[in-house]
Amino acid sequence: MKFVPYGKLSKKKKRELNRARRGGWGGMSPVTRRGENPKAYKRKKIRLSDLSGELDLFSRRLQNKVLLIGQ
Repeated sequence: MKFVPYGKLSKKKKRELNRARRGGWGGMSPVTRRGENPKAYKRKKIRLSDLSGELDLFSRRLQNKVLLIGQ
């Protein structure tokens, strides 16, 4: 094969060369990882499913008040 300067290669050949030169991350994710900020507000900490028992208690109290007022 004859040597051809990179600038004179076709677009297709340049793509092939570039793909061959590029390496992967080797199974590692390129996303930066940081520890959690202990002072930050955590939205996922309190969930509605965790409060379902308290909501049931609240709704029962509310129903009892409505019944008492209606009598």
